[in-house]
Amino acid sequence: MDSILSILTPVEWVVANIMVLVHQALEFVGMDPASGLTWALSIVGLTVVIRITLIPVFVRQIKAQRSMQVIAPDLRKIQDKYKGKKDQASREAMTKETMALYSEHKTNPFASCLPLLLQMPIFFSLFRVLNNRLERGEAGDGKSIGLLSDTLRAQASDATLFGAKLSDTFLGTSEIEPRILASVLIVTMVATTFFSQRQLTFKNMPASALEGPMAQQQKILLYALPFIFVLSGPNFPIGVLIYWTISNAWSMGQQFYVIRRNPTPGSEAEKALIARRTEKAARKGLTIDGRTLEEARLEEEAAAAAAEEERRSRQRQQPKRNKRKKGAAKPGQADEPSKPDDASPDDSAPGIEST
Repeated sequence: MDSILSILTPVEWVVANIMVLVHQALEFVGMDPASGLTWALSIVGLTVVIRITLIPVFVRQIKAQRSMQVIAPDLRKIQDKYKGKKDQASREAMTKETMALYSEHKTNPFASCLPLLLQMPIFFSLFRVLNNRLERGEAGDGKSIGLLSDTLRAQASDATLFGAKLSDTFLGTSEIEPRILASVLIVTMVATTFFSQRQLTFKNMPASALEGPMAQQQKILLYALPFIFVLSGPNFPIGVLIYWTISNAWSMGQQFYVIRRNPTPGSEAEKALIARRTEKAARKGLTIDGRTLEEARLEEEAAAAAAEEERRSRQRQQPKRNKRKKGAAKPGQADEPSKPDDASPDDSAPGIEST
């Protein structure tokens, strides 16, 4: 246990310093440094800094999830191939083929959990800062850390938000105000967790990826993770609930932005994107007669091509005129066939001898 706490100590130092720096920035713009709202916004600022830092990890998570969706049919083939085989050799062969498939597509099923895993040390460090560091004690008792001095510790410990301290928990107090605030934050945290997972699972997955054992596991996780927060949330300090709720809201907004603009091929989000683009093009490109500009352009090109083809066809069918002699027939008289100038009368009727 001591080794784990020693590992968390540097993370606690970072968490405490970021909180204090955000608190000082809020004080600089005119907010009351002793206010619970100021300290709550300091935790919000901590959340924003952490989530901005994790954006590259989030991008990797999205790529990993898409790769897993692409290889889902191949994974099902491997699972069907070894279905019902319980011997050790079959299990090892199935694991080997599965890992080879992951290696070929450069993906890993655990990559989708990276943002959550990387936030866990921050989560526990913030828990320790709020629970242990903000306890009232003697100056120099060893609970100050980084920029979080004894003065700031006392200030943060006494600060209240809607009548609740940031270190209060739902089960650790009998006062109504902390319990109401904790309940609201727990419900919001659970709701944002559920909708974030649902948005990622159902809206951004093709139909082929919603079948099979892996899809069933994701559906179980969709309901299991919020249920875990329902059970554990009453033990979290209000400051930790604020962090987790803001982090979930950030994840949901970030996912919404990415899914809306760059959805997975074949998913419901991609169909919605195509429909929006079609509607936007139709709305912006309508001509007077109700056709889109693209339709009008294609029809004009087709009409021009047809007119050019008709003109060329007339040129090919037009007969050539024979040259006329001087003193050609007047209008209304039939044209006589032209004869060479040196032709004799006898040549005009071949096969008749002259007398």
